[in-house]
Amino acid sequence: MSAHEHEDELDAKPDARLLRRLVGYLAPYKLQVAVSLFLLFAAAALELAGPYLTKVALDRALPNRDVGLLGTLVALYMGSLVLAFLAEYAHTLLTAWLGQRVMFDLRGEIFAHLQRLSLRYFDRNPVGRLMTRVTNDVEQLNEAFSSGLVTIFGDVFTLLFIVGMMVQLDWRLALVTFTTLPFVALATFFFRGLIRRAYRDIRVRLARINAFTQEHVSGIRVVQLFGREAPVFARFKQVNADHLEAHLRSITYYALFFPVIEVLTAVALALILWYGGGETLQGTMTVGVVAAFLQYTRRFFRPIQDLSEKYNILQGAMAASERIFELLDTQPEVLDDPEPLHLPAPGRGEIEFRDVWFRYGDEDEWVLKGVSFVARPGERVAIVGATGAGKSTIISLLMRFYDATRGEVLFDGVPIRRVPVPELRSRVSLVLQDVFLFSEDVASNIRLGETDIPDERVREAARRVGAEPFIARLPGGYAQPLGERGTSLSVGERQLVSFARALAFDPLVLVLDEATSSVDSELEAHIEQALTELMRGRTSLVIAHRLSTVQSADQILVLHHGEIRERGTHGELLRRGGLYARLHELQFVRSGAVSADAA
Repeated sequence: MSAHEHEDELDAKPDARLLRRLVGYLAPYKLQVAVSLFLLFAAAALELAGPYLTKVALDRALPNRDVGLLGTLVALYMGSLVLAFLAEYAHTLLTAWLGQRVMFDLRGEIFAHLQRLSLRYFDRNPVGRLMTRVTNDVEQLNEAFSSGLVTIFGDVFTLLFIVGMMVQLDWRLALVTFTTLPFVALATFFFRGLIRRAYRDIRVRLARINAFTQEHVSGIRVVQLFGREAPVFARFKQVNADHLEAHLRSITYYALFFPVIEVLTAVALALILWYGGGETLQGTMTVGVVAAFLQYTRRFFRPIQDLSEKYNILQGAMAASERIFELLDTQPEVLDDPEPLHLPAPGRGEIEFRDVWFRYGDEDEWVLKGVSFVARPGERVAIVGATGAGKSTIISLLMRFYDATRGEVLFDGVPIRRVPVPELRSRVSLVLQDVFLFSEDVASNIRLGETDIPDERVREAARRVGAEPFIARLPGGYAQPLGERGTSLSVGERQLVSFARALAFDPLVLVLDEATSSVDSELEAHIEQALTELMRGRTSLVIAHRLSTVQSADQILVLHHGEIRERGTHGELLRRGGLYARLHELQFVRSGAVSADAA
């Protein structure tokens, strides 16, 4: 077997597998599919009536001048056309409904699956590419379901019925007509691989356009600030040109394929006229049979032409489904244990890291090396260190965004690998430096759709972090929509909303990852006052660059190159004169901002 044939064989296997998987989405709608197939069956059968009635009219009614029979045949012909119209109308409505229902289910499955995937997947895949999976690729499948998969059965029924009628009328003329079929199969086989590859390239390049557009629209401030509009547009033109080239290639293949079928249709009609005309002149075949064959042949090649068009739709669907199923087959790297352990209720909020090592990939360098510490219930533990020391990674492991490569993390004495992820995260509230707000109102951004959090608790959380004054100044108050990513608020105001969000969920453990780095000193002092009261009796992990925010911590961990080099209170670490003391000197002494107590 040649390399090309081997490649075609490999392509055929995924086609069958993908088709079986796509058809599986019709399983919940078996009744509707059965009705749709019945309508297709009825429409296909009704299409056979016209040519047969024409044969009877030419062979019996006209030669015998039987006006009554001719009128009956005309009435039957009109009736078959009306019934075929009604069947086709009902079938079109039903298949469109089926396509929309399947797309509804598929979009829901994709979105739910995206929410379960680990953060590492999103680190590797641009948002624009994932948006293509949920929108464009799903819409491509909609065409396949509404005008492809189910309709193909109707075309197949029509072909089988016509073949049966042609063989029944005159098997010899039928064989002459079918001599073109091997050429139809050859043309289909030849163009199949070309069209499939072209449609796969279209989906890939469309995803690149979406990813590029999403990234640069999100970063439009940077593009305009540095005057990069021209080079960015030049790169977009290249990405867009690649997509255009793939589309034009698919159109070229289609433009060749369809005329080939038309030529083969004409050849079949010519063979019927040649053979059937000769037999008619010899008196071995009637004019009615020839006329019926001409009509049946037109009807025979029409489904083949439809199949060629639907084949293009299916090729687009195959390319889209490959990418959708690749996404759906991606398993979360952080999985719940099949035999889970549950956290004690109501819980104490004790956090322990035992000799934890972590790296993002098997070939990557270690981010954390032998990290061990305990945050006892109610303690405020601060983690400081230079950028890249591994501070935020500790939080990611605690939240199970990733699992430790070696060692273990315990929550109230229970290894968190054994705890269901939703249960673990319900005990922890996380406030990040980069606050993300949704384009909903203020109250919805605080409660995040949690119906168990009443309005009173939302307002209390906002009041405790000092967000209530600026919320009261908004035109809609707590019902004020914030726009995409909360851009209608200042950086400090967005941070306060995120604090209120964390407090509203009343967690056992509060985690602050550079949470006050985006606010000014006056606002930071106000937040610190609120947080001091809030953290009392609650375990808190605080990651900070600004040491002024961690001086009152019960324990300070100093990370350096993924290892805990020092630990102790603020005073103890200053007296020790190590890394922490040098960081303190850089931030305070050299700036002349050191307080008398610190000195």
